[in-house]
Amino acid sequence: MILERSMVETIAAALSAHGLVLRGGFNFAGAEKAPSDLSGAAARSVLLVGQAGAAPWPHFLRWLEKQSQPIDDPLDKWSREVIGAVAGKFGARAVSPSDRPYLPFQQWAIRAEGLKPSPLGILMHPKYGLWHAYRGALLFEDKIALQEPRGMIHLCDTCLEKPCLKSCPVEAYSADGFAHETCLAHVRGQNGAPCRTGGCLDRNACPYGTDYRYPAEVQAFHMAAFARL
Repeated sequence: MILERSMVETIAAALSAHGLVLRGGFNFAGAEKAPSDLSGAAARSVLLVGQAGAAPWPHFLRWLEKQSQPIDDPLDKWSREVIGAVAGKFGARAVSPSDRPYLPFQQWAIRAEGLKPSPLGILMHPKYGLWHAYRGALLFEDKIALQEPRGMIHLCDTCLEKPCLKSCPVEAYSADGFAHETCLAHVRGQNGAPCRTGGCLDRNACPYGTDYRYPAEVQAFHMAAFARL
């Protein structure tokens, strides 16, 4: 059986009501090892769910205000609830980037949307820049009628100045990768206030997708989660 495009559009509309968007998908190859679908058999297809800009933020805040007690990783819990409910309506299994063992979400995203990593490791999107994320995925027992992603311009290849590698005061990002402990110590330290309140300076220095840049409060929320402040 093939899930028609009209069904995919219906799923997209259900997610849109929560500020979430479908971020592409693909059919697993016959011999490919795939995670299980709702029945326990190997899934035949996957649709990625995420966000562009901060569209989910108002929906998340309304949900958070209704919670009677503090929650660890509230955005992850909200995402699981919303995506899980949509999955239940369409006979899919919902999975999350935080599930253990970890699923290859970044590889799935590259395959589904034809994107490439930026120097910061975040996938560079030709429209959203670095201001997007993946919140979960839907696994189906049927194949999906989807178009293959067309070749996209990788904006990082056209960026000569690379301001994303020149704005961090402790040079956390370099050709050697991400210096996690160095970044964490800075964010938690007395000189880390600009990062705590306004987000990663390297990420904010990127000139692409600025119309989708997360507001300061959203960036502060994510930075606090990173630093466990």
